[in-house]
Amino acid sequence: MQRATEKITALYCRLSVEDMKDDKNGGKGDVSNSIQNQKMILLQYAKEHRFPNPTFFVDDGYSGTNYDRPGFQAMLTEIEAGNVAVCCTKDLSRLGRNSSLTGLYINFTFPKYGVRYIAINDHFDTIDPNSTDNDVAGIKNWFNEFFAKDTSRKIRAVQKAKGERGVPLTTNVPFGYLKDPNDKTRWIVDEAAAQVVKRIFRLCMEGRGPMQIAKLLQEEKVLNPTAYKRRAGIKTPSPEASDPYHWNTNTVVHILERREYTGCTVNFKTYTNSIWDKKQRDTPLEKQAVFYNTHPAIIEQEVFDKVQEIRQQRHRRTKTGKSSLFSGMVYCADCGAKMRYCTTSYFEKRQDHFVCANYRSNTGSCSAHFIRAVVLEELVWMHMKAVIFYVTRYEKHFRAAMEYRLRLSSEEKNCASIKRLEQAQRRMGELDRLFIRIYEDNVAGKITDERFSMMSQSYEDEQTQLKAEIQTLQQDIEVQERQIENLEQFIQRVHKYADLQ
Repeated sequence: MQRATEKITALYCRLSVEDMKDDKNGGKGDVSNSIQNQKMILLQYAKEHRFPNPTFFVDDGYSGTNYDRPGFQAMLTEIEAGNVAVCCTKDLSRLGRNSSLTGLYINFTFPKYGVRYIAINDHFDTIDPNSTDNDVAGIKNWFNEFFAKDTSRKIRAVQKAKGERGVPLTTNVPFGYLKDPNDKTRWIVDEAAAQVVKRIFRLCMEGRGPMQIAKLLQEEKVLNPTAYKRRAGIKTPSPEASDPYHWNTNTVVHILERREYTGCTVNFKTYTNSIWDKKQRDTPLEKQAVFYNTHPAIIEQEVFDKVQEIRQQRHRRTKTGKSSLFSGMVYCADCGAKMRYCTTSYFEKRQDHFVCANYRSNTGSCSAHFIRAVVLEELVWMHMKAVIFYVTRYEKHFRAAMEYRLRLSSEEKNCASIKRLEQAQRRMGELDRLFIRIYEDNVAGKITDERFSMMSQSYEDEQTQLKAEIQTLQQDIEVQERQIENLEQFIQRVHKYADLQ
């Protein structure tokens, strides 16, 4: 029977995803590093050296670049509790690939708690500090870290090349799509899920918020994305909730904000600082790589853009739970303030109305301007019918008149934008030359280091402002050039809804 005071021998095994995908073994993994092989080596070594109470601590699929691993942390807890006499690993790399932290555990933590550490294949044993093998342990740890960095560098290079070619980097296909069985890098529409996605966007266009949409889908017993994928046999990393019909508000928001539904591939949406810091950070939109028309669109671009505009307004819900299509979009004609949507559950819908916010705030800066919601809807509908009638019957005249106005406006704005753009680009070139000149003057001793630092900082600040201005000007020019294209889309949309009731 084991004595209560007898300590254990900790046999630690670790296998990372990179080890399992070692190219040297045809992509089938490094057999010598398998968990089973490590266990066999460690247990045999413990028996040969008569180490008592061998206990395994295993991390399967965990990187050695950090020590936030469940198996290692469980072993560390036992060590700090004074329950471990000996710790064994197959080699130093199994303990970790961060040379600084690995050295800290070997040289400080283990000795502090009286733990003897052994790396079998590296002939490393802390019981013999004068061994020549122990002297080169620091070098081996450095090589182990270098291997991790080199592997990470290669993986990042492959991912970067794939991402820049427009190959989707995400392994989890968005809800509404499936991987093409003939080409895993392409997506096809999953019609059943796509109908749910379309409905979510349609409900948002009607003025419903994510919480209202989630509640409605749950009431109608619509399977959430995780439950739907699991029932369809599609792999998903998300754990399934106890209620397959429960929709999280964040899930609805994620669907409404996902640009891939317009038919484009978006790569490099997140990044990590280094192999030591695995925290995913959002990449700024302007630095993300977008490839258009890479797969069938579920949501039209104009619908997606309108939904983003509605989402940014984010008006408050009324206490009655009612909402209006025009909430957040109505302004007072006199003072310019937003008009608040007011409703009550005691009267019919005809009593719902918009009232000037400045009047409601009792500032006295505006009078009681208001309009009933049904009147506003009727006015907008009358205007829509008038436009549809005119465009469908006098399309040729409408097109000619609009093209003339757009071209005139575009030419005026583009001339000014192009002129300013050329000036900004010339100034950027001048600043580059000025920087080289002051650098040479500083090296030659013509200007002091302090003066050089001040002038270079001034030039860099100006260049930063110019870069932002150039980007804005280029976007303005592109918008002006797309006006004719937008006109064609508008005319096509009018024909599509010519018989709208």
